[in-house]
Amino acid sequence: MNGADGGRRAYIGSYTSAGGRGITTAAVHPDTGELAVLHHTDVVADPSYLTLGPGAGLLYAVGETEDGTAAALSLTDPDRPCLIGAAVSVGGAGPTHLTCAAGQLITANYTSGSISSLPLRPDGTPGAPPTVLRHHGSGPVRERQEGPHAHAVVADASWRWLLAVDLGTDSVWIYRLDHTGAAPLPHGRTPLRPGSGPRHLAFHPRGERAYVINELESTVTVCRWDRGTGTLEPVGEVSTLPGDAGAGENYPSELVVSVDGRWAWAANRGHDSIAVLALDPGSDGMELVTTVPCGGHWPRDLALDPAGRRLYAANERSGDVTWFDLDPDTGVPHRAGSIEAPAATCVVFG
Repeated sequence: MNGADGGRRAYIGSYTSAGGRGITTAAVHPDTGELAVLHHTDVVADPSYLTLGPGAGLLYAVGETEDGTAAALSLTDPDRPCLIGAAVSVGGAGPTHLTCAAGQLITANYTSGSISSLPLRPDGTPGAPPTVLRHHGSGPVRERQEGPHAHAVVADASWRWLLAVDLGTDSVWIYRLDHTGAAPLPHGRTPLRPGSGPRHLAFHPRGERAYVINELESTVTVCRWDRGTGTLEPVGEVSTLPGDAGAGENYPSELVVSVDGRWAWAANRGHDSIAVLALDPGSDGMELVTTVPCGGHWPRDLALDPAGRRLYAANERSGDVTWFDLDPDTGVPHRAGSIEAPAATCVVFG
């Protein structure tokens, strides 16, 4: 989404309950990637994750509150997102992620361990009531896995399938997308290693591999993906930490894959680093190359700019967004700058 000056815009989510400013709009310098804050709006409480709509001019946000909500914002003025109607209930607690797929706005509800599907009206606003699909099960880490905790929902490139990553059940739940306007249909469940705590998932650009980042074990699980059958097969794991990282607590949060499919980057909360992972596009290979400081404390989200030349880290506890130039030959991020963004949780580019 470009502003009046023709430049691209970035939208930063944050926890209003922790001093964040809600949704921040920033201009993106076309040559350097530098962010310049333009506007803040707190019309949605705790908008911890954002996504753009399938058409032009819409931004969606979850409200990560006990009575979880989702909201649509107009980008008619890209510098000043404006709430359309009221935020609606998702029928679940603590939504942490959302996506648009098959005419639905779909949320992952962490606290209640479910996903919710809200039909999109002609004007792009989410309808009600939602269809709520509840997960079941638990894991061995009692204080974190006493029950299901859906953390992310991601559609594959064919738009036939939705994958819901559940930290509480050590599973990826697979749904078939119904393009008649109905809610997703349960299809299957892929168990991962007990106690790993899967959090987010990213596909390789070729679509034949998926990488699941595990919050409780500081690992990435490499999976083969069969879009014909909707089958996910775990085939290996790689650490997000170097061998000399020590015994401190670490909770990986997000993983993104380069546009050319040669690299992936994972955020380490606690170690406060970005792991650089080399990928072999022709195989299941993934290797930890190095880690670099994230530029702040507690990186909750990573995002690539649309050209894939820069990486942005939303550092929640230090309250900033830091950006990095990416070396195309080594995959190593080099810190280039930062802006203040209290309680930052995600970055999305319009």
